[in-house]
Amino acid sequence: MNSPLIQLLVLAGIAVFLILRLKNVLGTREGFEKPPLPTPGTSARKSPPLEVIEGGPDLDITDHVDEGSAEAHALAEMKRIEPSFNVTDFLAGARGAYEMIVMGYEKGNLAEIQPFLSEDVYESFVDGVSAREDQGLTIEANFIGVREMQLVDAKLDPDTNEGEITIRFVAELNSAVRDKGGDIIEGSLTEIKKQKDTWAFARVMGADDPNWLLVSTDG
Repeated sequence: MNSPLIQLLVLAGIAVFLILRLKNVLGTREGFEKPPLPTPGTSARKSPPLEVIEGGPDLDITDHVDEGSAEAHALAEMKRIEPSFNVTDFLAGARGAYEMIVMGYEKGNLAEIQPFLSEDVYESFVDGVSAREDQGLTIEANFIGVREMQLVDAKLDPDTNEGEITIRFVAELNSAVRDKGGDIIEGSLTEIKKQKDTWAFARVMGADDPNWLLVSTDG
């Protein structure tokens, strides 16, 4: 066998040896490999679920009364019975109702404010206006604005679901009482006076009628 043929056989054998070694290495699939792609709707490794924090303070309540107080519990129960009830919205409505009722009484326009008064309060207003009229007195007043208001009490009757919220108002206005001849006998239309009232509003929570009624006007 001549030398060139021997060299060719040796090179062929080396090539076969290298191919077999390479095939064995690729077949083991050892080392770093990409994980298989997950199928739609699944994941290779699930993330831990997010923890939902519940039971925290209701800021709509704790912005106005102390957390854990009797008033806070009463307001929370009102919101449980009527989920749409909002303390902040109620207070905004009470501010507007206060001005409307004060001015309605001062001017004697009780028909306009009667739907917002309990029977007892309405009757006391009628007595007050009638007494003025009997003396020929009229009141001229200008409402300047509510300067302070504070929710001071809240309670709920568990038997009737009637909620009652008491608010302290501090308002500014000027008013003057005129006699039959139109002369000012009391007050002033140029001096601003501060008026303080503590009013209680009540309503059956969950009832179809959305109106809160003024049930007490303690000063």
